[in-house]
Amino acid sequence: MILSKGEVLGFETDTVWGLGCLPFDTEAVDKIYEIKGRDRSKPLILMSNTLENLMPYVKNIPDYAKKLMETHFPGALTLIYEKTDLMPDFITSGKNTVGIRIPNHTGFQKLCGEIKGGVLATTSLNYSNEPPAADFNEAKEKFGKKITLIKPENPCNIGVSSTVVLCTGETPVILRQGSVEI
Repeated sequence: MILSKGEVLGFETDTVWGLGCLPFDTEAVDKIYEIKGRDRSKPLILMSNTLENLMPYVKNIPDYAKKLMETHFPGALTLIYEKTDLMPDFITSGKNTVGIRIPNHTGFQKLCGEIKGGVLATTSLNYSNEPPAADFNEAKEKFGKKITLIKPENPCNIGVSSTVVLCTGETPVILRQGSVEI
């Protein structure tokens, strides 16, 4: 298995560098919050290489959200839905929602293919209130002693965070504008 208990990975995505762990590993989730200095009221999101891996964790998907997934997955879009009972509160900061995303990045997709369940609990690779790591060298310099870094085969992120859309109401609500225009 590529991830052992308590291990946290740094990896490139199609947007910015990410930080992730197995979603049910409380020790690793705690490490993510500690490493980043992240406020516990800010949830992590789930990322995978396939929608099928993420669907058990979300419910009540509106028609407009299905169209967004058809158009922008894989890609730089994070969609927030109501969570199912399978999703632990320590990932969602006690909220009744969870964000999901499928990066359009071959290295990340390969990584998920090697992980049991194919899902990571994630956030950007940075210290809170600072920009994400720009490249492997910066990630290694800042975080190399704290996490396991996956060196990209062909670096190709755009350096702009994903667009985040809340999909729990009758219409989508853009919470953060990224590279995907909605």
